[in-house]
Amino acid sequence: MDNSVYQNPLITRYASKEMSQNFSDEKRFKLWRKLWIALAESEMELGLNITESQISEMKKYAEDIDFGLAEKFEREVRHDVMAHVKAFGTQAPSAMPIIHLGATSCFVDCNSELLIARDALNIIKAKLVNVIDKLSKFALKYKDLPALGFTHLQPAQLTTVGKRATLWIQDLTMDYHNLVNLLESFKLRGVKGTTGTQASFMELFGGDEKKVKELEKRVVKKMGCDRVYGVTGQTYPRKFDYNMLCVLSQIAQSAYKFSNDIRILQNMKEVEEPFEKTQIGSSAMAYKRNPMRCERMGSLARFVISLPVNCAITAGTQWFERTLDDSANRRIVIAQAFLALDGILNIYMNVAENLVVYEKVIAKHIAAELPFMATENIMMECVKAGGNRQELHERIRVLSMEAGKAVKEEGKENNLLKLIKNDNMFKAVHGKLGEILDAKKFIGRAPSQVEEFIADEVKPILKENEGDLGLKGEVKI
Repeated sequence: MDNSVYQNPLITRYASKEMSQNFSDEKRFKLWRKLWIALAESEMELGLNITESQISEMKKYAEDIDFGLAEKFEREVRHDVMAHVKAFGTQAPSAMPIIHLGATSCFVDCNSELLIARDALNIIKAKLVNVIDKLSKFALKYKDLPALGFTHLQPAQLTTVGKRATLWIQDLTMDYHNLVNLLESFKLRGVKGTTGTQASFMELFGGDEKKVKELEKRVVKKMGCDRVYGVTGQTYPRKFDYNMLCVLSQIAQSAYKFSNDIRILQNMKEVEEPFEKTQIGSSAMAYKRNPMRCERMGSLARFVISLPVNCAITAGTQWFERTLDDSANRRIVIAQAFLALDGILNIYMNVAENLVVYEKVIAKHIAAELPFMATENIMMECVKAGGNRQELHERIRVLSMEAGKAVKEEGKENNLLKLIKNDNMFKAVHGKLGEILDAKKFIGRAPSQVEEFIADEVKPILKENEGDLGLKGEVKI
């Protein structure tokens, strides 16, 4: 690595090799050659004066790209597509006259970019499914472990550790379905010519519309697809980029929410992200266990969440059939959105698989709040034993205020139970307080909800993608 120049941290620190390679020049330019071969071969099949030997020579050099030569030509012509046409033709001279025949630059640009995006979406899909799988195992393991629920970040009624995890999973299942919908509606630009009218191909085939339509079908099929946009300008609709970035943003939003929840839980010492034996939490405070993984998730997520508006502006400023002010922007935005989200999901898999739960701390926090939550239950038991509901309510209110004062103003433990045990008005429950205050009586249907949600909404997703399960999250640095 050349340390004297800026290195993109998405490549050096965060994204996987798989995702980095997906957006490499090597993949992009090999796809260009594959598209040129598919075009020439289809044109030959439909009667144009192209020979088998020309196609064979093109195929011989399909993956043997002289990048240095292409760069030399680009410096001369200031046009990347024509530079690669010339480089390809130099290697396959008999085919030089028919490479890119009838096509515009966006034939290779747009179709290759869409194929790269589709592959990137499938990489994201596999990692998303693995996060769902790991969190589902966590949710089932802790489905009946009571924990304080929080609304407004204030203690509320109890939930369970597993039930809380289903909220993270549900966000991800919504993201999964949005991603699948995007993939299922995927289309190539196809063979449309300079302004989308296919005029150049009509000229090549002597005005035969059937052959022009058949040409597009054959090229698209050779590229492994079966659908094209019915109409385009010079490019595929840039609204696709916006829709795609919105899906990536939604996944980042879900990861951000999870990372924030874990950071708060780690502050409370209830749940922690993994922390390695030799890991340093702080350069100054040796005792610290900073949630660096979740902090990194949040940091990258903010970046991805911010990007759809960029694509929205691009889609809205495509003058008529196209402008070129999208090119430099899209080279950066789309690739970096995927690279960043890939990094997020790598960390998410790592954290989800290695969460540490401190059950005694959770129980301690419940014990500090549950007496307040149980006052209604205590009061009802006393009413059953003949007590006056209104008098009991007033008395328990007074005792609750006294206990609250001890906690907040004097920094003492919650002594409401002790106050109740020493008050004869509550004599009827003095022998039942342990039973009444069983935390599992305050979690409602949480365990059943976890089981039902996993069975009904998660398992079908995991079954559908079982071939992708088993991935591990790598944290590079």
